[in-house]
Amino acid sequence: MKNYKILIFTSLLTTLISCGDKNNSKNLFSIDESTFKSMFHTSDTIHLSLKNEANKTIDSVVYYNNDKKIGAVKGNSAFNYLLTNEKLGYQNLKAIAYFEGENAETTTRVEMVSSVEPKILTYTVLKTYPHDIASFTEGLEFYNDFLYESTGKTGTSYVRKTEYKTGKSLQQVDIDSKYFGEGITFINGKLFQLTWTDSTGFIYDATTLKLEKTFQFDKKIEGWGMTNDKKNIYQSDGTEKIWKMNPENQKMIDFINVYTNTSKIKNVNELEWINGKIYANIWQKDAIIIINPNTGEVEALVDLSGLRKLAHVTTDDVINGIAYNPKTKTIFVTGKNWDKMFEIKINN
Repeated sequence: MKNYKILIFTSLLTTLISCGDKNNSKNLFSIDESTFKSMFHTSDTIHLSLKNEANKTIDSVVYYNNDKKIGAVKGNSAFNYLLTNEKLGYQNLKAIAYFEGENAETTTRVEMVSSVEPKILTYTVLKTYPHDIASFTEGLEFYNDFLYESTGKTGTSYVRKTEYKTGKSLQQVDIDSKYFGEGITFINGKLFQLTWTDSTGFIYDATTLKLEKTFQFDKKIEGWGMTNDKKNIYQSDGTEKIWKMNPENQKMIDFINVYTNTSKIKNVNELEWINGKIYANIWQKDAIIIINPNTGEVEALVDLSGLRKLAHVTTDDVINGIAYNPKTKTIFVTGKNWDKMFEIKINN
């Protein structure tokens, strides 16, 4: 009986190994990375071919990037893949080899960074205004000559209309205590507001601040900053991504990845649209970056660390809040729980 059981076990093990070998035929091939660079640019071409150490007869190879077919070759001839039209960020490459009546898949990835080296810009402080030190600033935006601010922290989040020169609160709408408020933006006579981790947003009448609609994010992302180009809303989620949203139905229609010429920029936070570019705070960094909204390339950086010396700031009170005043053509910046707001001019 014991011998019979051993035979059954041996037979089963052989079957499993055999099936495993068949299903692991992808291990027969790998994408040849010998000519790959550590980072690629949009002007680069990736030369793709397979390593075929088992010397199988390959009939053809089909290549994909981020699950989109990019081309095919007969046999194992080289395929040249120009990156011009791809987004910055990771390119998840896949090859399916067809050989001897079978097929096998193999994958790898490369990273594409910006071709632009960011300029380092300076700034000039034009004026200083009072800012409510109790405000945990998440969003800042001008609308009809008034400055609007949204704040975070669960249980104390609100949207406030202010007189920016005095810091006086003219109207305040508190959101449900279960939410942590985030960024805001005005578009099409509406005020949009995000929440942090609840995948929930609010739409108010821009004039009365009456809540008109609550909506759910259509992606599993966090809510951080918002801005708009008068047609679409741009929304950050705390990663290197900035999403483009249709304000009519709140659906995400595209995204960009934010990159310098050396790395991706995580923790993209508060956003502001200024003269065709996206200006962004980076969480826990005393700087503003200027982003090409079409490509995600960081074109410039403004070091604002000097402002810390001019305001009541603790270690955790990071810079956050960018508002462009179209009337003065100047930028207003502050931070979480700062007692001052600064009107600045960026020196190009």
